[in-house]
Amino acid sequence: MTTPIKRSHLADLAEIRAAMIERRRQAEALAAAERASVVAERREQSLFAATVGAVVPLKKSATPMLARARPPALARQRQRDEAAALAESISDAFDVESLLETDDALSFRRRGIGIDVVRKLRRGVWVLQDEIDLHGLRSDDARERLAEFVRDSARAGLRCIRVVHGKGLGSPGREPVLKAKVKSWLVQRSEVLAFTHARPADGGHGALIVLLKPAPRHAAAR
Repeated sequence: MTTPIKRSHLADLAEIRAAMIERRRQAEALAAAERASVVAERREQSLFAATVGAVVPLKKSATPMLARARPPALARQRQRDEAAALAESISDAFDVESLLETDDALSFRRRGIGIDVVRKLRRGVWVLQDEIDLHGLRSDDARERLAEFVRDSARAGLRCIRVVHGKGLGSPGREPVLKAKVKSWLVQRSEVLAFTHARPADGGHGALIVLLKPAPRHAAAR
């Protein structure tokens, strides 16, 4: 007669055997699937070779590493200082009449600059090398743009530039507000030696021809 303990032991053995059989079945199924995959891959390779022909693999060449040029270091504090100095370099509150030496054509020349310089400037003896157009700009924007333009032109060694300010026909009351301010701003720039109204072909009373100081030799060589 089989005891309850023996029956329980037999049941455990049966479960273990069934589990082993199931695992073996799964392993065989997986192996069969892998074999089928290998066979299918070889069949495709054979079909490709028969269709295309012999294939020679390309030689792999090492890709050269391109040296990246480092961006130049920016003196950010210097840029901020220059921007601040530029913004403060010319003012709307400046009394331009205290420095102006003008002739009947409302030209300007520094003390020590002869009237013949202004006459030559008006006749176009100096070749125009660059220009800036301040049309449509607000007063603050025009002042900053003009200061930057004069500074950069002088640093580049330019001698003769044109500043287009317009005749003020589109301003309220048709008053040439920007025209008067541009003259005041130019007088405050140490780089400016003289200026005069442009010839009709160069803008007439809507533009100024400006003569700048010669650039120092060491600055022009940079």
